[in-house]
Amino acid sequence: MPRILIPIEVASGETRVAATPETVKKLRSIGFVVSIEKGAGSSAGFLDESYLNVGAGIFSEEDGDSLKEIDVVLCVNCPEVEFLKKLKPSALVIGLLAPYGNNSLATCLESAGLSALSLELLPRISRAQSADVLSSQANIAGYKSVLLGASALDRYFPMLMTAAGTVQPAKVVVLGAGVAGLQAIATAKRLGAVVYVSDIRQEVKEQVESLGARFIEPPEIAEERTEAGGYARQVSEAFLEAQKKQLLEQLSEADVAICTAQVPGKKAPRLIDEEMLDGMRPGSVVVDLAVSQGGNCAGTKPGEIIFRNGVKLIGASDLPCTVPNHASALYARNLLSLITPLIKQGELILNTDDELIDGSLISKDGVIRHAQLMNLGGSK
Repeated sequence: MPRILIPIEVASGETRVAATPETVKKLRSIGFVVSIEKGAGSSAGFLDESYLNVGAGIFSEEDGDSLKEIDVVLCVNCPEVEFLKKLKPSALVIGLLAPYGNNSLATCLESAGLSALSLELLPRISRAQSADVLSSQANIAGYKSVLLGASALDRYFPMLMTAAGTVQPAKVVVLGAGVAGLQAIATAKRLGAVVYVSDIRQEVKEQVESLGARFIEPPEIAEERTEAGGYARQVSEAFLEAQKKQLLEQLSEADVAICTAQVPGKKAPRLIDEEMLDGMRPGSVVVDLAVSQGGNCAGTKPGEIIFRNGVKLIGASDLPCTVPNHASALYARNLLSLITPLIKQGELILNTDDELIDGSLISKDGVIRHAQLMNLGGSK
């Protein structure tokens, strides 16, 4: 029976875990032996005892357990190189492995003879929806971004009629109507704000309006397709310039701007520049979900709140980590959905004829399958 290990996440600020007692129980029922590193789930509210109660073992190298006995590692972020080097050749690592331009990871997988599935590369097709980690985590980020904005704002979100007069609702501008953006729209509307949405894709207008928001029509500039494989793609500088001019007026009236526009493997497009910030009123708030990729807004920094002429710039990186219990539960279910079809008669099979596996399998027994994407042999 293949043996799965759930390690402690070592990335700074990471509070999630790749399996919960619920998914461990299901993993065991389909033929896996599951071990969890001591304390791996505690930051997300899952104690070791809860894993033991569903049949998991507690893994500890200090107690003589060896990583050479592990067949599959389920993780949130990529483990450290020294950890990977201790695994046996052909072991499979599944998680958010940050593959883009990751020369060092490619070299490590190659030298250690490991297989690896990078969840960032799962194609966004109907069959992959239940395994779509990026969407489940983006949903959380979109929700939490609005709560951050509302908390930092110097005004109410909803319209209130009081004996002292009427308070007008806050105006929220959401940049990007992907998964995070749509959840931000829904959350802002539930809190009573008036919501405007900007997106480069005309086809999302119906979704935006179905949530009660107002769609800002994209600039009328001839563009190539703005979406590929379910992910947004980069657009021209001319398009971005036209979009900025269009947003200048909207942002001058905004109380909160939520920035969600990201392109996989690329620097985030700069949608709010210094001139646009100059036009925003003191007390308004910008929440930048793309800050880890360079930011949609000028001046934002990961994990920091910056005051710029009275405007609060919030670099909202790693928001799912601030809701670790539900973030872990959803992430773990995504992994369970992905790995369940891979086990057949007690054996783990990586079938590259399956487009889900083919698209996300970056290494097979040490053979790098996406060398150009990972920049193998080049500078990182």
